[in-house]
Amino acid sequence: MLNLKLATDPRWVTIVESNLEEILTDHAWCEQKAASNAITIITLNSQHVDLVTDLLKLAQEELEHFEMVHEIIKKRGYKLGRERKDHYVNQLFQFMNRGGSREQAMVDRLLFSAMIEARSCERFKLLSERIKDPELSKFYRELMISEAGHYTTFLGFARKYGQNVDVDKRWQELIEFEGEIIKNYGKSETIHG
Repeated sequence: MLNLKLATDPRWVTIVESNLEEILTDHAWCEQKAASNAITIITLNSQHVDLVTDLLKLAQEELEHFEMVHEIIKKRGYKLGRERKDHYVNQLFQFMNRGGSREQAMVDRLLFSAMIEARSCERFKLLSERIKDPELSKFYRELMISEAGHYTTFLGFARKYGQNVDVDKRWQELIEFEGEIIKNYGKSETIHG
């Protein structure tokens, strides 16, 4: 379903388990950034009523996830650390077209968002299947399902509103691009790292 070029090495879960406080802090900030990203898309494309309606719900859900991760952090006696830079997302952002039409920019932002959700979904699936912590295993299983829904939402809107853009071609280009950059990740206790 996700069509990712390269699966995450399962050994990444062992790295994650070595520092749960770090992965949870990074995850919390990823959820906050996902909510902010949805609001940005709404701000730039407010003429599309259905997009605004669905992405408002998505942003609220991402904030709920942020709160859920924060509750786990507090319950375990950890502290929510400072926001982390997400090098993967920053590198993925470089793919987006800077000089095209508003429609092209919207499609690229939606595809960029779909890709992040796809990779997060893939990572959450791996965590749900392999992490030894039963609470986190269940938690990541639930979030995997949610991320899959977000992925299809973003991809669906790109296809719906990208009438003058070859969305499937652009999506394939992004899949190829992500497949190359992800080779450098999966080595740290962060969601995309």
